[in-house]
Amino acid sequence: METINSDEESAQPIPPNSRFRYNSPLAQVCLIGVVCFCCPGMFCALSGMGGGGQVDPDAANNANTALYTTFAIFSILSGGIYNLLGPQVTLFFACSTYTLYAGAFLYYNHYPHQVFPIVAGALLGVGAGFLWAAEGAIMTSYPPPKWKGTYISIFWAIFSTGGVIGGLIPFFLNYNRGSDAASVNDGTYIGFMCFMSVGALLSLAVLPPRLVVRDDGSRCTNIKYSSVTIEATEIAKLFLNWKMLLIVPASWASNFFATYQFNNVNGALFNLRTRGLTSVFYWSAQMVGSAGIGYVLDFSFRSRRRRGFVGIGVVALFGTAIWGGGLANQLTYSHAKQVKLDFKESGSDFASPFVLYFSYGLLDAMFQSTVYWVIGTLANDSETLSRYTGFYKGVQSAGAAVAWQIDTQKVSLLSQLIINWSLTTVSYPLLLLLVILAVKDDTKPEECPSKDVAPGGQE
Repeated sequence: METINSDEESAQPIPPNSRFRYNSPLAQVCLIGVVCFCCPGMFCALSGMGGGGQVDPDAANNANTALYTTFAIFSILSGGIYNLLGPQVTLFFACSTYTLYAGAFLYYNHYPHQVFPIVAGALLGVGAGFLWAAEGAIMTSYPPPKWKGTYISIFWAIFSTGGVIGGLIPFFLNYNRGSDAASVNDGTYIGFMCFMSVGALLSLAVLPPRLVVRDDGSRCTNIKYSSVTIEATEIAKLFLNWKMLLIVPASWASNFFATYQFNNVNGALFNLRTRGLTSVFYWSAQMVGSAGIGYVLDFSFRSRRRRGFVGIGVVALFGTAIWGGGLANQLTYSHAKQVKLDFKESGSDFASPFVLYFSYGLLDAMFQSTVYWVIGTLANDSETLSRYTGFYKGVQSAGAAVAWQIDTQKVSLLSQLIINWSLTTVSYPLLLLLVILAVKDDTKPEECPSKDVAPGGQE
């Protein structure tokens, strides 16, 4: 194996300078949360309006198909790229592609040609793969074992705040345009671009894993850099790794349902200005959902495995109830039969779809936080976990690419709901099996990998 270690970066624990310090896991998780607040948080708000804020969703659907196709490929590769380049280069490039994507829809507002949004979507897929591999490695490997669920919920709350603010931007900027406005105005896209540019600058402040020190004095890794050969080999092994194969259905489902929720619930049921308001509450629900499931996964029982069982069970119960409510709602409309609701003018008709969309936000955060928690229990070092989370995001993005094209082909909304409900339901027993087979009740402090252990050596 090819690694370089300095004397200062030995495997021996080092005393942290202060409880409140820049190189602590909590500070770095919060920082990556702010970066994601500015970039994917704003992107989610843009997508959450349905059709990228356009009256015709085809351009956004095609752009998102290109996005998630390249996202699927580069997510799997990006864990290795992150280990080679480190967080700063990886994240800065990634964040820049988000700004370009928002700019493409600003262009589309004036010149309705799909080429630029589609190309920008493909580039964003590359950048998003890089960003989420870095985020996943940081979020799952930096925290102490007993706080992983809590750190995940802290990250998710900060990230989801981006969706909340991102929802307020189109709500306020388009509030007085009337209930019949078609696409959002230029200021909406410019606002998104400003936030995304700030995220790109903040990404330069993220520390490499070897400089992050936990409160017990241990580092997250002692490996200075990996090699192309090692990363290519370890990534190839993921496709035969039984742990990753058990996560595939949950990975595929976790972004597959976003297309249905964004385009065919928020986009189909509400008018333009109301979509901004419902997006605010959708992402607020994400904050509540991540905090609730984070508490269950960290503090509900002493046994880590039992916490995993309970957490998955809670998500399964909530998921079944929410998709059941979605079915009841879906039976009232279709592609051909839609009435755009307004939060001020529709009265009580607005209440039930609003509560449903809020509940979808709860489920999204609970589902994905649980999957991240399970992944975080499978290894300790950031090198291995960057590959695991890259694989997760790759499969997730492949599912999303298929979902956007399913919607473009105008597959019936009832069929889309049934597919989503089935995918999430299949995921729960496989996640339980993974906890049974792979999650241990070791409560001893995490140890750094030693100097002579290769990346991925835990496999």
